[in-house]
Amino acid sequence: MSQRRKFIKQSLMGTALFIPGLESTVRPFSRKEINSKPLILSTWNHGLPANDAAIQRLKSGGSIIDAVEAGVKDTELDMDNLSVGLQGLPDREGITTLDASIMTGDGSCGSVAFVRQIKHPISLARAVMEKTPHVMLAGEGARQFAISEGFPLEKEELSPKAAEAYQEWKKTSQYKPIINIENHDTIGMIGMDANGNLAGSCTTSGLAYKMHGRVGDSPIIGAGLFVDNEVGAATATGLGESIIRICGAFLIVELMRQGRSPREACEEAVRRLISKNKNIKDIQAGFLAMNKDGEVGAFAVHPGFNYAQATLQENVLIDSKSHF
Repeated sequence: MSQRRKFIKQSLMGTALFIPGLESTVRPFSRKEINSKPLILSTWNHGLPANDAAIQRLKSGGSIIDAVEAGVKDTELDMDNLSVGLQGLPDREGITTLDASIMTGDGSCGSVAFVRQIKHPISLARAVMEKTPHVMLAGEGARQFAISEGFPLEKEELSPKAAEAYQEWKKTSQYKPIINIENHDTIGMIGMDANGNLAGSCTTSGLAYKMHGRVGDSPIIGAGLFVDNEVGAATATGLGESIIRICGAFLIVELMRQGRSPREACEEAVRRLISKNKNIKDIQAGFLAMNKDGEVGAFAVHPGFNYAQATLQENVLIDSKSHF
């Protein structure tokens, strides 16, 4: 079964990783932050190459919004990643649909939901932010907007790995996903440039074998992503329904506004999530945050969540602490 269906990742402690152009290592979680700018954070181990792409975009003169877009575009093209991009696992009808959002610290934001045939939904979300009076476009309307903006429509077919996994799933067609088995590893990225400006991005193919039309937290501003230059930024990964119920990313930023550290804010979000969701043993969610001073925090419901952290000097993978 696909690696994506294993939420509890094998520990990477002690494993050396190398990303061209950056020194990459793995080290234990640390609440203390090196307070270096620029700073890029992203969820999961696929955040390492995504961070590298974001840092390289900054080095080439790009803005922080350019960087967080470029970073997750790298993941959207990763054919080995079955939870992001058109190669992702499909819904129950065998159709891959995508969600994405993007936001800057001044409150500008854009998102797309239930999008088909678009290779880079994050770029489409940015176009919604910059070229329309709206925040979110969905479904056929989002696809029509993409066509009007010159986005090519890709052929609608499953990637080989997704097709194989889908045929295996159809043998039982189990309706209810068990999150620690049927994983959907959204990539969320938040970043700060050398001047302290913040931005974030989030993109996913969503929950595997979901009902056709289901939308998770990733494209919802305040749930999967929230950014405020006055405070900080947060992003989320895991079962979208559980994150939506507590407006997870917005909650974390507001807690930081009230004086909580990023780690404390993420811990409180996890406690709220646990209190609002039944069958918590089958629900995983992880939160990642930074404040305007460059302090970083993360926390998850269950073990297994990790995140990548990059500066101009290094790119490292860090294991998050968890409630259980």
